[in-house]
Amino acid sequence: MRKITELEFDNTYRRLPEEFYHVVSPTPFDNPHLVCFNPDAASLIDLDPKEAEKNEFLEYFSGIGQISGSEPVAMYYTGHQFGVYNPRIGDGRAILLGEVRNLKGEKWDLHLKGAGRTRYAREFDGRAVLRSTIREYLCSEAMHGLGIPTTRALCIIGSDEKVQREKVETGAMLVRMAESHVRFGSFEAFFYREQDDYIMLLADYVINHHFSHLKEEENKYKLFLKEVVERTARLISAWQAFGFTHGVMNTDNMSILGITIDYGPFGFIEEYNSEYIPNDSDHFGRYSFENQYSIAYWNLKKFAQSSISLINRDEAVEALGNYESTFKQSYLKIMRKKLGLFEKKDEDSKIIQNMLSLMEVGKVDYTNFLRKLSDFSLNGKGSNNALRKMFIDSGIFDQWESVYIDRLKAENIDQSVRKKAMERVNPKYILRNYLAEVAIRKAVENSDYSEIDRLHQVLRNPYREQPENNGYSNPVPDWARNLVISCSS
Repeated sequence: MRKITELEFDNTYRRLPEEFYHVVSPTPFDNPHLVCFNPDAASLIDLDPKEAEKNEFLEYFSGIGQISGSEPVAMYYTGHQFGVYNPRIGDGRAILLGEVRNLKGEKWDLHLKGAGRTRYAREFDGRAVLRSTIREYLCSEAMHGLGIPTTRALCIIGSDEKVQREKVETGAMLVRMAESHVRFGSFEAFFYREQDDYIMLLADYVINHHFSHLKEEENKYKLFLKEVVERTARLISAWQAFGFTHGVMNTDNMSILGITIDYGPFGFIEEYNSEYIPNDSDHFGRYSFENQYSIAYWNLKKFAQSSISLINRDEAVEALGNYESTFKQSYLKIMRKKLGLFEKKDEDSKIIQNMLSLMEVGKVDYTNFLRKLSDFSLNGKGSNNALRKMFIDSGIFDQWESVYIDRLKAENIDQSVRKKAMERVNPKYILRNYLAEVAIRKAVENSDYSEIDRLHQVLRNPYREQPENNGYSNPVPDWARNLVISCSS
């Protein structure tokens, strides 16, 4: 394990032309303090967890000091926000501190969110607030626990600094990690400036560092687009299967690596609702749960358009054509596992869709229903009353129960084998909004950060029964049913 001063930086993005970034250092906090630290993320860069106890750690990640070799920059990108192109985005409040190579040779960006104003900040203050950093810290780690590709969170740095949002809040910084923070919008920035040479340079950079298996291919740009399409399709299929709604799927929030990035007003579905909208500023439901599939495809078309100087239109259309089939194949694979189906059958899609439709009518908790489904009995005749009672009108469950029994019987799989397999893909715990809210209120109102760590420990192992933490799987309580999640952070 390494000390923080021994981290090995290899700042590949900084070696691109200066049009790709703004050289800038973080604006430090006065009186910073450590809110929480994630040893799991630290292990990705071989960082000794004991380093978090040192003043140097706090100074480096609050902007007071700089780690030797880090070379901070704010990344340049643009993008479509709620369907409208915005040429003035970029890292307005985040700074890429540097890229660290671990002992395996893997590269990880250290990205400091809330680090202060950069040239891309426009009229904004460049800060993040404690509320939003807690949500991102917890959700990125919860997504990792679920097995969904995501950025990671190393730590949160708190402060006494006051930040004006809808109300005055406390400023904070989050250190997040990813193999790359390049986005669809990174390519759009140069497309709309008609800088084809920079588009090629960026594509070559991403291919060489993150799609190296393609760099010697004659048609590498077409294959690159195809792989981005397929990675994105698989990511969205996981979001849909686990009930995650991102909330702000702008093209600048879409990773070129097909990972979940930029957690804002997200939410996991609780009572199943295909029209669920977690973002209180999404007045027309553009980024609702059911729209994520089509919006991701829309975003991919914008990315393909920005790459049109590298490939021709027919190649772009062909690559985009892989989206639907990849999504359906990936989604059905996950959902078959969730329903304990070991074989592929044509009727599975209908069985899944009927289940979701009935859950929506019955206002059934999505995560808890699928978890309890592992105890489903093929005997019928009241043996599945625990599931039946989850529906407002329990009679509608009967419509689906008999069909599901016939489907399970067709496979002749031992029930204990099926149960274990289903529990490996149906989590007991997700980051419900009210759980995050409890942790936030304790932190903001009482400077009590213990609930963040406690909740993180639960979400690290979402598939394992944790009797001491069973309360964390409870459905949303009445007091939290109308929680509003704001875009502002």
